[in-house]
Amino acid sequence: MRLNDALITSFIYEDKEYDIDLTFDNVLDVYDYLGDKTLREYEKTLICLDLLLGEGEYDETKAVELWNYIYESFIHIESHEPIEYDRKGNPMPSKKGKQGKHMDLEVDAKHIYASFVQAYGINLFHEQGKMHWLEFQSLLTGLPSNTIMQRIIEIRKWKPKKGDSKEHRKEMEELQRIYALDDEDENGEVDE
Repeated sequence: MRLNDALITSFIYEDKEYDIDLTFDNVLDVYDYLGDKTLREYEKTLICLDLLLGEGEYDETKAVELWNYIYESFIHIESHEPIEYDRKGNPMPSKKGKQGKHMDLEVDAKHIYASFVQAYGINLFHEQGKMHWLEFQSLLTGLPSNTIMQRIIEIRKWKPKKGDSKEHRKEMEELQRIYALDDEDENGEVDE
């Protein structure tokens, strides 16, 4: 995302221009279909293309290539995990698979909604069909630490430390059980 570029409403792929609907609620619908276990991969591809580009006829091979381009270029949520260094300044191995996910766009929808109202005064229901996916992602990742969603992320990331009282550990472990996510499905995840 560059602040001096317009939000994406069309793109050119293989010398053809496509209009694309990247409003956040439309992209969330795409994630819903991607997570649907009753659909085959090719069916998901066609449905997602129809949602984003409007209904169309797609060659089977070209449809998959077009979908992969759209997903990687415009939809995929990339996690930017900070690099940790040891005392000598060497990068430490990434903890990415061990950490698990800390936010799920579907499971945490009510907390995300409440956090947007709390932090920005934005009612996401009023923004359906208007707010661009890039705007949504930027605001989501920039939620202040005093919002309910950021507090839940802190709870999910919490690890016991030496010196924590028994009561604090018990309270945090109970909160982690309450706010735990199922690590089975990667779709719609945002690692914070």
